[in-house]
Amino acid sequence: MRPAASRRNEPGGIAPLLKLHSLDGPNPAVASGGNDAMTIPHDTATAPRLGAIDIGTNSIRLIVAEVSPDGAYRVLDEEREMTRLGAGLVRTGRLAQDAIERSLEAVGRMKAIADGFGVTELRAAATSAVREAENGGVFRREAWRRHRVRVEVISASEEARLAFESAARRFNLEGRSVAIADIGGGSLEVVLSAGLVVDQVHSLRLGAVRLSERYARSDPLRGKHWKKLRRHIDRALEREIGKPSLTVDFIVGSGGTFSALGAMIRFEREGKEGNPHGYFVTRAEVTRLLARLLEIPEAQRREIPGMPPQRADIIVAGAAAVARLAKHLRCRQIVVNDGGVRDGLLLTMVGDLGLAAAGRPTVPPERLDAVRRFARRCRSNERHGEHAALLAGQIFDGLRVRYRLPAPARELLTAAALLHDVGFLVNHAKHHKHAYHLIMHSDLAGFSAREIELIANVARYHRRAYPKKAHATFRRLDKADRRLVRQLAGILRLGVALNRSHQQLVWGVECAVRRGKVSLTVHAAEEPSVELWDVRRKSGLFRETFDVSLQVTWQATEARRTLRVVAGRKTG
Repeated sequence: MRPAASRRNEPGGIAPLLKLHSLDGPNPAVASGGNDAMTIPHDTATAPRLGAIDIGTNSIRLIVAEVSPDGAYRVLDEEREMTRLGAGLVRTGRLAQDAIERSLEAVGRMKAIADGFGVTELRAAATSAVREAENGGVFRREAWRRHRVRVEVISASEEARLAFESAARRFNLEGRSVAIADIGGGSLEVVLSAGLVVDQVHSLRLGAVRLSERYARSDPLRGKHWKKLRRHIDRALEREIGKPSLTVDFIVGSGGTFSALGAMIRFEREGKEGNPHGYFVTRAEVTRLLARLLEIPEAQRREIPGMPPQRADIIVAGAAAVARLAKHLRCRQIVVNDGGVRDGLLLTMVGDLGLAAAGRPTVPPERLDAVRRFARRCRSNERHGEHAALLAGQIFDGLRVRYRLPAPARELLTAAALLHDVGFLVNHAKHHKHAYHLIMHSDLAGFSAREIELIANVARYHRRAYPKKAHATFRRLDKADRRLVRQLAGILRLGVALNRSHQQLVWGVECAVRRGKVSLTVHAAEEPSVELWDVRRKSGLFRETFDVSLQVTWQATEARRTLRVVAGRKTG
């Protein structure tokens, strides 16, 4: 395999859509020829070199790169071997011994290549085959014993996240609704994103090897076998993804199936073979190619220009998964990404180095700064979010002592208020539910996974239905956290309602608790009639959760002053 740095940019890509950038840049990336376009000068004496190995069900891939002080990198070498580690896994639930041996030998060779380049860190990530196999631990132990390669098994959601990181780096996703699909031998990961913000993550057992072993019972595939394969894929897509929450502009596809389809279609169009990275194909072209593949036996499929011969036996099932996914998402265009998991893994490693522009080490951001940046990426109404957070925080302060609200919960309430409307990025309808998914899939630096889940739930319940155990996302919280979500969501509804007109008419609210009654004194220069109406209308969850009656009064106040509220009494 040629090192990536030796390739030339190929015609037929989508260079106008893509542009070069560093990791601190705005997220579009390499031109259609691949990483070789990045010709940043490096100090080879000090520039760290990193290696990443993706151990998949069908193939094992290596990437070696050199990182510059600004966080950009250039690829020094790539290698791939099809070892079929997951062959027979569907039938036996175990990795076959000969497949383990082939894969261990490949890992050893890739470790030697990485050592030859003097990498300072090498990470190896195993996906669905090792994750699902009963004897996956055997493979991991042998990789360490023989080659001193520590194999980490990543979850399906992490696999999807890495594919997204690769796509977000290599292509301009800004302002587009996109599906990122990574298909391997064992699984198909699908990420639905609104621009650079993840809305949904799905992992489906629709890998090319898995489907082939189960449904490729004839060669070429007979009509009855094709119908069973198609029906299985369609049912899985409907069950796992359902009706898409957004209109998908295009699919970014990574994995050997996408690369093979891109290479074959490119030859059909242009009469020549070439790297398909960045190459757009249409759903109609994939469907026509699939029909052709269904009609001919494996021996003839091997001869199709652009077809990797080792993939000919599984290409029908892989192409079927791609075609049916595009149909399900009602998407007409697919762009090939030759990166995927290994590329995302490498990007994570680069990020862990803590490099920033001009070689300055990064400083951990304040937690709420990360929240505000995420809200900005979602094009949320920042003034409304900030004002709702201010008012909700003042109500929280008035309740904290009497109801023993944990002090750290105030910051979670503020974060939920800042993010409660981010779901508008996906769709106005059910935007509170979209907010939950966007927040859950966000990377809010400084917040733990539990805290992010609490923030997402509070934002999700800022309107409409009350939290209840019938909702799976609420039910999986423990009892104490469910109570906290109800309390914070009840407060947030009041804070949002007090800025219903989005004009910031209410500049402050005093909260007093006395004998089962909460009194809110709303400060505004003029009577905020819309806000008073809305806060009374949306107070049900608050009254039910805190078991109180609610009294809301307006006090005409011109001058703004700092409010300090203590439960049971108010002071100015």
